[in-house]
Formats: sequence, structure tokens, C-alpha cells
Amino acid sequence: MSLDLSGDGHYGRLRLAVSHSGTAWKAAMDVSQETCGARTRSMPSFFFLLTLWVLKASADCPKPQGLENIVLTYEALLMNDFPEGTIVILECANGYLLESGSGVITCTDDNWTHPDLQCKKKDCGPPRPQPHMSFNISAGTLFGDIIRVTCDKGYQISGSSYKQCYSTGWSGRSKCEIITCEKPPEVTNGRRSWDAHDDPKYGEEILYSCDVGHTLVGPDRIMCNEDGEYNSPPPLCSEKPTVDVKNNTNTDYTAVILSVIGVALVACIVVLFIHKYHLRRKGTVPMNGAAPISRRESGNHEG
Repeated sequence: MSLDLSGDGHYGRLRLAVSHSGTAWKAAMDVSQETCGARTRSMPSFFFLLTLWVLKASADCPKPQGLENIVLTYEALLMNDFPEGTIVILECANGYLLESGSGVITCTDDNWTHPDLQCKKKDCGPPRPQPHMSFNISAGTLFGDIIRVTCDKGYQISGSSYKQCYSTGWSGRSKCEIITCEKPPEVTNGRRSWDAHDDPKYGEEILYSCDVGHTLVGPDRIMCNEDGEYNSPPPLCSEKPTVDVKNNTNTDYTAVILSVIGVALVACIVVLFIHKYHLRRKGTVPMNGAAPISRRESGNHEG
């Protein structure tokens, strides 16, 4: 609607222009007055058109509003006027999928018809499996849901530790990489089995051995743990002690001699005991200091 009022002294011009959706109603009223007379054009047509415009404006629908899962199409967003009979198309919002309905609404009696569009959240489903990786989907897999990413024992996450369901699928890139330890330390007067350029990985063992003339002190192997550390420090290689027999004049043989004497005495006692035992079995052992009596002599006395 445009209202233009201008005057040039003798003439006054009032112009009312009303346009709506490509249809224009124009009303013009010219009122002129002269010094020696008056010429007035009829005004009923102006008021009639003005009444039509007011009624037409009151019959417009307000700009339709979207919902959480329903929005206006791009074409509908560009529209400014919604007179009687205007058709607007709705669509599912980002992250929602069409379940049923057309999405068409119409301006009728100053109100929009109820939309029949039914939209549901997109379901991303479980993420694609990856090596040594698991997902906690207890929070759901629908649009907007967030899940946690965990790795197996001995592996660590590289990248994001969570994923979120977007309209395009799961966001966030992550992978599980095996844990490594620093190269194993070397030992003096010894050797290690690890000679690769790469660092040892989780679960790998390194063996140690000592040079000739040295003794291994500690475990002979260490293993790379899930925390990136070894399960124990490396061993040591200590020099074996040497004994110089020629120069060792302080050797004490007393204990050896006493041991030999003791064994000999025990052996003699055992032999003596066995000998007496056999003599008693034969009856030749003197009792109470008397001379032993043989079985033959005993028979003669009885006769």
C-alpha cells in the first residue's frame, strides 16, 4: 500500500495504490479547487476500493511456522504474503526422514490447514566395526545421539573418543593403535634379543643373556605392558667370582676330617650291633658273664 499526498496550491492530489500478490488495485482521487468555482470528483469508488483492501488484508494468513521436525521449503521461506488460498509446502527438518504425508498446507479462513506430514528421526544404526574397537550404544543411535568409543586391552584411541549421529551418518574419525614401549635398554657384559628398528609392541618379550664369565642377575626377559612400560627392569650381568687354590693357604679341613671320623664311628657301631644280634640268634652270646653253653652240651647234662 502506498499513500502519496502532494499539492501545488490550486490542486491537491490524493493517490492510493494497493497491490497484493501480483494483483493491483489502484484508486485515485483528484481533488481540485479553483478560485471561482469548485470541481470535485466522485469519491465513492475510492472508499469502495479501500474497503476491499482492508477486507483483503484481514483475510491473509500469517507466515507459517515450522516445528521441531518440520520446516518450510526454500520457496516458502521466500514468500512474504499469504492471501486466501495460498499453498505452502513443508518438508522434514535436517536429521529427520519422511514417514508419511505430503506436507501441503493451505490458507483457509485466515488459518493454515493442519499439516499431514509425519517425520521421524534418522537412525544411524551401529557404527561400522573396526579392528580392536568397540562402541557403547546404550545412549541410542538416532539423530543427535552420542556414543563412546573404546579400544581393546593393549590398544589406545587415535582421534575422537566419541561419535555423534548426524544426518549424513556418524561423525568423528578414530582408530585403535597398538601400544608400544621404548626400545629395551642394553646391559653391560650381556646381549638382548631385540635388534629391530621399530619399538616393541604390547605383549612382545625381550630376552637377555650374559657373556662368558658373567652371571645373570634378575629375570632373563622383560615384556611390554598395556601401559607402555616394561613389566620389570632389565637384568644385570655380574662377573663370576674366581678362587685361587694355589694361593689359598688358609683352607680349613677340620670340618671335613670331623665328618669322616663321625661317619666311621657310626659305621662301626652299626656293624657291632649287627654282629651281636646274630650271636644272640645262635645262642652263643654269654648271659650275665657266664660262658656260653652250646646246644650239644646242654643235651648231655639232661641225659
